[in-house]
Amino acid sequence: MDFGSDGRQVKETPINLMVKSTDNILYTPQKQTNLLRTPENSAKKQLLRGGLAERLNGLQNRERSAISLWRHQCVSYQKTLSGSRSGILIVKILELHEEGTIQVAMCEQLGGPQTDGPSQGKAPGTGLKVLFTKETAHYLRGHPQDVIHIYPPWQKLIIPSGSCPVILNTYFCQKIVAKEDSRTTHEVHSWNTPPPRRNITLAQMFRFNCLTNNSPESQVMCNSLTTMRTDWTHRQEEAKQHFSSQVPLTDSLLDTVESQGAATWSGVSVPVVVQRVYSLPYRCQQGGASAASLISDPPKVRVCLLVQDAYGMFSEVHLGGTIVKDRQLEGKSCSLAGMKVLQKATRGRTAGLFSLIDTLWPPVMPLKTPGHSQACEEVKTHLPLPSFCYILTAHPNLGQIDIIEDPISKLYQPPIPRLLRDILQTDDLGTRCSFYARVIYQRPLLNSVLLLEQREIWLMVTDATLQVQCENNSGFPKTLPVCVTSSCVLGQEVLEMLTKATAHSFFFRDALQDQGRIVCVERTALLLPKPILGVASMSHSCELAGPVKLDELDSVTQVNSICSIQGTVVGVDESTAFSWPTCDLCGNERLEQSPEDRGAFSCAACCRVVTCPLLKRHLQVFLDCPSRPQCTVRVKLMQSSISSLLRFASCEDGSYEVESVIGKKVGLLNCFVQSITTHPTNCIGLEEIELLSSERAS
Repeated sequence: MDFGSDGRQVKETPINLMVKSTDNILYTPQKQTNLLRTPENSAKKQLLRGGLAERLNGLQNRERSAISLWRHQCVSYQKTLSGSRSGILIVKILELHEEGTIQVAMCEQLGGPQTDGPSQGKAPGTGLKVLFTKETAHYLRGHPQDVIHIYPPWQKLIIPSGSCPVILNTYFCQKIVAKEDSRTTHEVHSWNTPPPRRNITLAQMFRFNCLTNNSPESQVMCNSLTTMRTDWTHRQEEAKQHFSSQVPLTDSLLDTVESQGAATWSGVSVPVVVQRVYSLPYRCQQGGASAASLISDPPKVRVCLLVQDAYGMFSEVHLGGTIVKDRQLEGKSCSLAGMKVLQKATRGRTAGLFSLIDTLWPPVMPLKTPGHSQACEEVKTHLPLPSFCYILTAHPNLGQIDIIEDPISKLYQPPIPRLLRDILQTDDLGTRCSFYARVIYQRPLLNSVLLLEQREIWLMVTDATLQVQCENNSGFPKTLPVCVTSSCVLGQEVLEMLTKATAHSFFFRDALQDQGRIVCVERTALLLPKPILGVASMSHSCELAGPVKLDELDSVTQVNSICSIQGTVVGVDESTAFSWPTCDLCGNERLEQSPEDRGAFSCAACCRVVTCPLLKRHLQVFLDCPSRPQCTVRVKLMQSSISSLLRFASCEDGSYEVESVIGKKVGLLNCFVQSITTHPTNCIGLEEIELLSSERAS
């Protein structure tokens, strides 16, 4: 069997015919109940029926079932082969270590096929390198000096330039412990102690031709080949020299994840550049918590870092509050230690994360490539977009992030703020954008920070480029609606600003463009207008020369936007018209009426009798709007507009006649678009609003 350009050949494949019981084993699948789950196979995937993936999955399931059933019937199988022991390879473990997900055992052959021909094994005393999968190693729990019986079908791979033969396909094996040595073995070895891990770099594994003879990597490979002798009495000492000379490549996230697996990183630290710092909501799933409590309880917040290594690999790191407390990490070069893989993220499962990664691609400087100690200039252009990344979490006690360099890293890509007019000129859906803008109206208007934390907020924003009227940008709106979803975590300073009834400016970082709208989603940050690292400030675009101008209601007006309107009253919605008294001192709208005091009103807030209550009204009118002649426009008026409209329409008894309101002109009103319907008739529902004042604006 030829391995192609690698130059490796299988010189010997001692696969003898197995007994009838083994044949039945290979065709009798049994459910495997104790398999190690990895982040890649933890999620159930729908496979195409009859496809290659489904057939491969079936073969893997049958293989696992055969191994499980063989182990279950191991006693009877040994009795069958007790006489001839045909094809069984007996080895003694001398040294153990892990390389990636494989356990490598340096062994001495104690028994097995003899050297009777080219296809047979070698004599006892021969050195062998035996490879075990993660599942097999977990089952054996082998340690040095253990004796292992490897049953067929095992295979022997002889590398022409290798030090010793390699034993593959070791699925059917069993550890043999003598009765008199079982107690001693139990006392010497701790079964929970894992073997040492060797970090083998990709350059050393594949031996790239680009390595020079004088490079440290080349010296490592040469030393690992020349130190091996033919005499087996020195093999154990030479194996230690061989693996101790392998220097781990700690500047690669991918190599670290592959070598450490699903366990917490131990003895390794990876230098990365922090590209973004943001917060994500999450809910604590404690035992005994009901589904209703999980929905009602507010989600908690964790700080996250989007990091990138020297090879361009991204990872999202979820941290605890104590690690990043009062530390400015964005743009800095830091080292990660004590991390653990949560899951492998792909574009299909985490589109929001990759929409942010795409804004940081391609890199601003050349990247490293495997086998090169320095970055290559040609690895800067024509780079494909990253297709996956790993989500990491910091261990509560072992997790550590240390700043390597205080200056800003050259690999850091700060958010580039853009003008709103430039953003509207692009049709890139699903992309991220950053901009400065002034909030002139928000909905809902709330005066409590707690009420703003768990609900969707609409912010009406503008800047100088949209407010300035000229021939070039006459087709652009004067304001733009921005939806802040509940998944977007807002800082305490931003929440406090949103509770004030004044206009304020924000920096919207990494917002998402979605079907002509701008949406603040996960990993979007709203910040106060402060200088950005490495970028000239553009906060002056929020400074408006005059009062805010709104677009007039027309055919392109959208729901959840604001506009101006004027027209003639053609009808009144009498079914929704009503009035109620309020306190003339504090404005309390919940007055109590006492029958004993001849119906007088009392205010609980002022603790007094209200002799002259102020009357507030709710009134909705239908307008004939010149800009929308074929559409029914219904407007909910504010108190000031209602008083102006009814000023000369009151009767002697204090009531109002509808005919006295018909034909009155209304405008110019600032309105929020609540609804737009086209069936059964064209109708637009508006609500008159008051824009946020510019006094004490930030």
